[in-house]
Amino acid sequence: ARSSVSTAGSTAPLTNPRRGRLPTPPPPPPPQEIPSSTALEEAVEQAVSAYARHTLQQQYPNQQLNVVEALQDFWRDRYPPESGVGVTYESQAGYEPPYVCFVQLPGGACFATCSGSCASKAEARRSAAKVALMNSIFNDHPARRITREFIDRAVAEASTSAGGGGGAMEAGVDAFRLMLESNMGRTMLEFQEMMTVFQLLHWNGSLRAMRQRNCTRSEVIAHYRERRLDDDMRSQMALDWIARERDRPGLLRRELTDSQEQLLNARLQGKELRFYKEKCDILALALSQCDECQA
Repeated sequence: ARSSVSTAGSTAPLTNPRRGRLPTPPPPPPPQEIPSSTALEEAVEQAVSAYARHTLQQQYPNQQLNVVEALQDFWRDRYPPESGVGVTYESQAGYEPPYVCFVQLPGGACFATCSGSCASKAEARRSAAKVALMNSIFNDHPARRITREFIDRAVAEASTSAGGGGGAMEAGVDAFRLMLESNMGRTMLEFQEMMTVFQLLHWNGSLRAMRQRNCTRSEVIAHYRERRLDDDMRSQMALDWIARERDRPGLLRRELTDSQEQLLNARLQGKELRFYKEKCDILALALSQCDECQA
């Protein structure tokens, strides 16, 4: 179930998993070896403790930090309630521990429980809030704000990573530069929503289809710059994967299994998770619709 701390296609629409009506997808397969998260958990605790000592001491003297409230307060200062955006939580489906909780921040970034041993949903939410708060604190550093110098440095690093991969790689680097320039002044976490949209469009094959229709990169970026990831976008991508499943039976389950393993590994490493999680949601939605048609 998804909750908020703030109070803030061409065919029939598909049932959306975020509304609780989608059958639970198959659980992610256990990795060959679950990496130890002790070092990550210690780093998160140190960062949150430092924040509590140096930032919250005047607000909450002699009180133990409530990390869920602290995360909410952190972003409320940047996005007041009237802005309509806030911090939202979503518990992973499951009736037995260990529990997992995801937290989405204003701007679209997503983090989750990094521990594999949360015995209650409340503990899982606190763990997710700690990871999100640590990343929020780091994101506040001036070096994380998108400026001309930041763009030049990020594009140079992307070009080096591309390593002369040809026209497709160069086009990708150029698109990355245009996306950064369209988000000048924002931080990297606030840029995450747009970044995830384009990651999904690339993964889904939508960008290739747009190129075939002679859409320019600047036109595509301008169209999606303020487009939020919503139910309609997820449903349309799910329809694309349903069509692929008809041509290649078994593709959806294989893709979902791979995506769930990617999400699990990234979560245990404390990484930003929006792209991995959206892939799993879209594939689970498509698989559910296919199963309903076959029933």
